[in-house]
Amino acid sequence: MNKTELVEAMANSANISKKAAEEALKAFTDTVAAELKKGGKVQLVGFGTFEVSTRAAREGRNPQTGEVMTIAESKAPKFKAGKALKDMVNGK
Repeated sequence: MNKTELVEAMANSANISKKAAEEALKAFTDTVAAELKKGGKVQLVGFGTFEVSTRAAREGRNPQTGEVMTIAESKAPKFKAGKALKDMVNGK
């Protein structure tokens, strides 16, 4: 499912216009992104948690030269599914 299909499904499910569904989806993604940028997390009970994961600095190698290099610490968004979502996906 891509964004267009998601917007259409949301509009049909909530009985609203596609434009309103697209605005709601954009507001949701912008709000989650802003909270993660601040280092916070967004917890939706029964669905899951969006949070930031930190990867420690590490040593790597340049594949062309074999030269050892340092890969800087980085942050990445992470989603952890909630129990209700896992159960639904597994057909329980």
